[in-house]
Amino acid sequence: MRGKITPPPPGARHAADVRKEGDGAVPRQRATGPQRYRRPTPRPPAPRRRAGDRGGGVEARVRYWFDTTLAHGTSALVGWLALACLAVVVPVSVLLVWTDQRGPMATESKIAAVWRSTGQTMRLGGEVGPPLRVALSVLLALVALFYVSTLVSLITAGITDRLIALRRGHSTVLESGHTVILGWSEQMQTVVSELVAANAGRRPGVVAVLADRDPAEMEEDLRADVGDTGRTRLIIRSGRPTDPTALARVSPATADSVVVLPRDDPAEDAEIVKTLLSLRAVVGEDRDLPVVAAVRDDRYLAAARLAGGPGATVLEIDDVSARLLVQCARRPGLSLVHQELLDYAGDEFYTVRDPALTGRTFREAAAACPVSSAVGVVRADGVLTLCPPAALRLADGDGLVVIARDRDATRPEPVAAPYDPTAVAGAPPPRAPVPERLLMLGWNRRARRIVDRLARSAPPGSSLEVVAERRAAGRAAGDGLTVTLRQGDPTRRETLEGLDLATYHGVIVLGPDRRPGQDDPDDRTLVTLLHLRARERETGARVPVVTEMTDDRNRLIAPVAPGADFVVSGKLIGLLMTQISQNPRLACVFEELFAPGGTTIQLRPAGDFVRTGQVASFATVAEAASRRARTTPRTRRPVGGSARSASSAGRSACR
Repeated sequence: MRGKITPPPPGARHAADVRKEGDGAVPRQRATGPQRYRRPTPRPPAPRRRAGDRGGGVEARVRYWFDTTLAHGTSALVGWLALACLAVVVPVSVLLVWTDQRGPMATESKIAAVWRSTGQTMRLGGEVGPPLRVALSVLLALVALFYVSTLVSLITAGITDRLIALRRGHSTVLESGHTVILGWSEQMQTVVSELVAANAGRRPGVVAVLADRDPAEMEEDLRADVGDTGRTRLIIRSGRPTDPTALARVSPATADSVVVLPRDDPAEDAEIVKTLLSLRAVVGEDRDLPVVAAVRDDRYLAAARLAGGPGATVLEIDDVSARLLVQCARRPGLSLVHQELLDYAGDEFYTVRDPALTGRTFREAAAACPVSSAVGVVRADGVLTLCPPAALRLADGDGLVVIARDRDATRPEPVAAPYDPTAVAGAPPPRAPVPERLLMLGWNRRARRIVDRLARSAPPGSSLEVVAERRAAGRAAGDGLTVTLRQGDPTRRETLEGLDLATYHGVIVLGPDRRPGQDDPDDRTLVTLLHLRARERETGARVPVVTEMTDDRNRLIAPVAPGADFVVSGKLIGLLMTQISQNPRLACVFEELFAPGGTTIQLRPAGDFVRTGQVASFATVAEAASRRARTTPRTRRPVGGSARSASSAGRSACR
């Protein structure tokens, strides 16, 4: 007999159609379609636990219990610390008392000795006697322990806060006669290294750095790049140089000089102007503080000079770099001469003001310098004359501009150094200018300035071929110079294969402009030099190559032939800024050397001055160079003040 199917009661059906959710019941969602009658997937059986197994071994359970106990807070930590100490101190005290042959014999006395040893070790008094006396001694010991611990914690917290504040670089520098560096750029390592070298033979110096970076990172970078600073002490402060409040932390009003480093991006030159304005607000309008700054975009040059005031020297990086590249393209190796004159490792420019020079002519004063070269005269009013006439007489207060190894070598002698007239070479025959054919690989924002400089100084009939991508080069033109544009990527081998290197007198290799988020510009420059070097080996042609780089470390790995020249503009600008900051009187000298149409340094054959093949003293070489020098003077007014600006001075050059 079949069993009768009894329908479920209404209450049971209702319970099957609802499910619990929170504190209420909601209807179950019924499946529609074929999924309504699908059987549920059977679950695998759970593994059976053994008897006594509660989810881990004994070691894991003990560790979990200990961690849970520590999570209760400070009281649990103190309790565990006390138990751990007692677990060590009590057994050791018992061992010491029971093994002491001179100790008490009675058990009670030994227990008292154990308590006394434990109390003294854990600073709990260790008193013996009635229980009340013991409890009071323990209470006093705990109070004393709490007081000492709290005092130590407060002192530690105060010292820690002070150290954190110092690490953040928010304290004020109380120094005088120091050098202040504002900002952070690629010139930082060069400037600090040269300041360290400048202070090596002097009294201990102080260099204060203010930049909008983490002080710990700045100090770590400087220690890694500069190394041992010797007698120079570095002080790092964090803050924006455009903020007068942050700027006051490095005490610029009591500094000997201030160096405002350029930004890496020309679009940020406005920050240089704001920094100079902030500096004037902190120092005051009446303080003539020597300031050296640099900008990349010439649109901000005039504004920066106005913001800096009469005591500021503002350099234009792109113009100086373009001029150096043009000079080195014609005379490879000239960058080494500039570096020798700008760093403190070689010879430098000095101004000599000695009463013994008063009344002497320039030729007599130059002959009185046995181990230095006299190159100009600085008048008492600050007017500079490079390559002056030999008959120019020095007046009271005038200074002599010399190139010497150090300051001790600038002392003039009362008697002129003798020279050998037989070793002086005769006048060389005049050389007719020869047209030049130059090649430029690459294009950047300084390329147009290079073309302009070449057009001004190139011999008639000269030509320049520019190989660059069309979108980068655009149009180029130069007065008196034939400029030819050729589309191509210098980093590709096929671009250089179509060039006849033997027909060029010199090659200029330029890298792209540095832009945030892009690769190092020297990367493309190194690739171009690789292909250029391979092309030279294939054709057998040897052509002078001058390369512009941003990092001096890449110069050591550059694949070029011997005799190639490099212009690391960032390093040279850093050297130049350091020289001016340490001797502001040289600002006119360097501005004359790097200004358009100014006096230049040239390389000439030694046979033009002395007879080759025989020994010639330094005095003989100096006398020969004095005879070859032109007598047309080149004057330069001091920058700032009521004197006319350097850019508007006369254009006659002594070359």
